[in-house]
Amino acid sequence: MRGMKMLALAGAAVITLGMTACGGTDDDGSDGGSGSNDKTVKVGLAFDIGGRGDKSFNDAAALGLDNAMKELKIEAKDLEAAANESENDKFERLKLLCTGGYNPVIAVGFVYAGADPKTGPLAKAAQECPDTKFAIIDDQSVTAPNVTGLVFAEEQGSFLVGAAAALKTKTGTVGFVGGCDVPLIHKFEAGFKAGAAAAKAGTKVLSNYLSTPADKCSGFNDPAKGETQATGMYDQGADVVYQAAGGSGSGVFKAAKAKGKWAIGVDSDQYNTVQADLKDVIITSMLKRVDVAVYNFIKDQAAGKFTAGKVVFDLKAEGVGYSTSGGKIDDIKAQLDKYKADIIAGTIKVPEA
Repeated sequence: MRGMKMLALAGAAVITLGMTACGGTDDDGSDGGSGSNDKTVKVGLAFDIGGRGDKSFNDAAALGLDNAMKELKIEAKDLEAAANESENDKFERLKLLCTGGYNPVIAVGFVYAGADPKTGPLAKAAQECPDTKFAIIDDQSVTAPNVTGLVFAEEQGSFLVGAAAALKTKTGTVGFVGGCDVPLIHKFEAGFKAGAAAAKAGTKVLSNYLSTPADKCSGFNDPAKGETQATGMYDQGADVVYQAAGGSGSGVFKAAKAKGKWAIGVDSDQYNTVQADLKDVIITSMLKRVDVAVYNFIKDQAAGKFTAGKVVFDLKAEGVGYSTSGGKIDDIKAQLDKYKADIIAGTIKVPEA
């Protein structure tokens, strides 16, 4: 496949289960009844653009896989995506894993659903590998008896960091940089704007997207473009910029450093993942617990459990949240936690678009 590299994870071990594991489940998703089939759990993971090392979305998925390897002693393989690849490349990656005996197979990112979720990469792979259990992160459009959609309430976590931005800004202007102009990233923007408005009415929010589906969402892996867009926002008066841009986020942090301003991370606690000289610009990160979703899905498969359809990770399920590393929002934590409680209680309804 064009531009694809395969990474067999070092230190992988094998667990022999005294139960029917994912590779031996019945087609209807049941655990196959009693008895010992001694099946080996082999997990395949297909990354989105940026792959391992993006210090954001893909690394969060990788952490979930790594934790499963440590605690469940599974055997695993992950495969990298290539820039500007076709939907057929994505299908071939999934097919390579399932025909290689990996079950379950996890697709990292909505791009694996394709332009048409009925005929896209994941739907096609699920049809050709009916005995393989698949999960896709950030998509619920692919409906098949062997597919689980792991989705998140990104708007809820973004509301909290939007409130933090509004409470911290000294200029009254903050910014949002999205990696790709798609409905998923619109949820981040909508929540961020709602949180900023709730915390301080009149807060101005500048927004920009780095790419569109027409250029295959290349903005998730273009740090230079992220730096340029964020620099423009700082020049327009923003003093806090929130990025939901994957690997391009490092460029936003560099711009914040150069301008002496602040930034907000995404997905992982990016205060703990960026290079040391950029830590001081990150006031918080919107936590999207992709690692938890991946780990839980693998753990369920190891136990012979599978449920097709949508699984939602929201504030109540601790699937999203905000970080406090660095101490820069300690003074407003009580306010943010009150917003969190109100969202969970349903007192605050956060828009998704």
